[in-house]
Amino acid sequence: MAKPILVIKFGTASITRPSGEPDLAIIAEVARQVSLLHKDYRLILVSSGAVGAGKAYIQDYKGTITQRKAAASVGNPLLVGIYASQFTPYGIAIAQSLCERQHFANRHQFLQLKETYDELWSNGIIPIVNENDVVSDRELKFSDNDELATLIAAGFGAEALMLCTSVGGLLDEAGQMVREVPDVNDVFRFVRTDKSALGLGGMASKLTFAKLATRMGIRVVIFGMGEKDGILRALGGETGTVFTPQKSTLSARKRWLGSGGLVAGKLRIDEGAAQALVKRKSLLAVGVLEVVGEFEAGEIIELFTPENEMIAVARARETSQAIINNLKTQNFEVANASDIVLL
Repeated sequence: MAKPILVIKFGTASITRPSGEPDLAIIAEVARQVSLLHKDYRLILVSSGAVGAGKAYIQDYKGTITQRKAAASVGNPLLVGIYASQFTPYGIAIAQSLCERQHFANRHQFLQLKETYDELWSNGIIPIVNENDVVSDRELKFSDNDELATLIAAGFGAEALMLCTSVGGLLDEAGQMVREVPDVNDVFRFVRTDKSALGLGGMASKLTFAKLATRMGIRVVIFGMGEKDGILRALGGETGTVFTPQKSTLSARKRWLGSGGLVAGKLRIDEGAAQALVKRKSLLAVGVLEVVGEFEAGEIIELFTPENEMIAVARARETSQAIINNLKTQNFEVANASDIVLL
């Protein structure tokens, strides 16, 4: 049997000094612990920190989008070089993989990405992934690397997704670590609005993507590098916060579709249509209450209840304009049941 896939994401604040420069001691510890997991897992590391690594080279840095792109273009090779040097003592080579959301929205491109990773794994190489900041524009940017890591974990059918944070896990109202979360919806009330100055993400982001991943049958762990053997112990459930996965029988194609890819629009549907989806029926235009955004046939859309709860993602069978023009047309299919994934 093929080894299970493990995706580990490191946030900016978790692997950098307060100044934003990569923390060599922490990355060395990442390499040591990951090397121990290498024989049992097909590993993907998603690492932030490129902007922090490169911003010192940008004069009068103020954090504009253009300056961030320039800092990332300098920082990415520096950061990857540090990872490579720290993995060398363990005889492990690493590869750089810069991704954009469109790589996940287009299934052909996604399968090419998967084939490349399969080739890397067959040669004992660990891919280190980051967003391609240099060419990604605002519309195509990942909300943060939590999303990128979740897209990869869901699309690849990972066994577990680990999200490293400077906090070390989810804290309750009293500031105590929550060790296990059976239902993500129960813990959003614990979220604080503050976040680190270096990263784009926050706990709300992590919980949002933990909800998606656990619905795909993926075990999610939020942990920190502040404790001894932080990665190894968190994977074993000894530290950090573990989110229990739900049972999932989704095919590889539906896992990819359910990961969201690049969402082009949204539909708000009535209660009857929502109940039909639960029964694995196709979505018809007569059940659509509102069309949000412009999209083409074949693009990915989100489906919402009248109360604005997202219940599914789907691949549109028709354009947004065609749906608007046929809202009262009987048996006008908006999305086929085989292209709908309930969340």
